[in-house]
Amino acid sequence: MYRTPNNMNKTYIQDRAFDKIDFSEIGLAKAEYENCKFTNCIFSNSDLSYLKFSECEFSGCNLSMCKLNKTSLCDVKFKDCKLLGLLFEHCNEFLFTVDFENCILNHSSFFKRNLKKTKFKNCKLQEVDYTEADLSHALFENCDLSGATFENTNLEKADFRTACNYSINPQNNRLKKARFSLAGVPGLLDVYGIEIE
Repeated sequence: MYRTPNNMNKTYIQDRAFDKIDFSEIGLAKAEYENCKFTNCIFSNSDLSYLKFSECEFSGCNLSMCKLNKTSLCDVKFKDCKLLGLLFEHCNEFLFTVDFENCILNHSSFFKRNLKKTKFKNCKLQEVDYTEADLSHALFENCDLSGATFENTNLEKADFRTACNYSINPQNNRLKKARFSLAGVPGLLDVYGIEIE
């Protein structure tokens, strides 16, 4: 459904399903998208700046290297998506809420982003930057965090019990009541150069 308020030039697109469209070729219409589903679409290298997505779902999409300047992502779910090299810190901060399942987010950045209660399930998070992000109560379920950066990050009550390959310095991150498995303890001791056999 398309609707444009009389007093605005902004286009609203609601309750639409987009399937197998290559937006990297045709571009996505500048609009506010609400409760829309994008399935098996290609957005790679697209400019999604200033677009608004609310309660939308991306499934099986490739959004690698998209520009996200002031892009609004409010209650947006990504499933089975490729999200390489995305700079989420450029998104609009207001009501920024995202969840990821079976996604590849390698080389992306969440610098200073509020990710409280965010769920990362079965994701590849290699070389992802979480510097100064708020990941309190976040879930990292079966995620590969090799090379991920945690600096001055709030990880209080975050759940890393099934995550692997992370290296987190307890001295410069907030870890109160964060949950780790016994097998993951070496990832907390890397900074000390301790060998555990």
